[in-house]
Amino acid sequence: MTSQPENRTERRIVVGVDGSVPSKAALAWAVSQARLTGAVVEAVTAWEFPATYGYPVPVMDVNWQDLAAQICDEAIATASGSAGQVKITGQVREGNAAQVLLEESAGASLLVVGSRGHGGFAEALLGSVGQHCVQHATCPVVIIRDRVTSESPPDESGNMTDTEPGEPR
Repeated sequence: MTSQPENRTERRIVVGVDGSVPSKAALAWAVSQARLTGAVVEAVTAWEFPATYGYPVPVMDVNWQDLAAQICDEAIATASGSAGQVKITGQVREGNAAQVLLEESAGASLLVVGSRGHGGFAEALLGSVGQHCVQHATCPVVIIRDRVTSESPPDESGNMTDTEPGEPR
């Protein structure tokens, strides 16, 4: 189960995790960066009740908190394989993703998000959450583009590359 870190004074890298490929790549990048800087990684998953327009759509027997916790836990489990000594914690909160990330990243060393999540405009270069975070965060923000996949290993310096797996660098 996910938990909030006990000590918020240590160097933190906050990462937005929604289960999308770009968010998993963002978490992988954050783990690599934390390894270089000695920071801890805090994976944050936000959830909201689905918005409906017109007639309400009945959604039965869905525990959104548990579903969000499962997404966060699975992303952490995947990233933990390459984490080594990096501490990764998880935080699941109800609320607007951008607002939750801004609140959780207050006092952090870095906020990392994927370029797009599960939003509806796949052709957008930057999703609305990333755009909002870039404009309003109180710490530096790193956007991991969706071309960088979780299979792309960091280079010798710990930087993610702009290539697809198997492409020459």
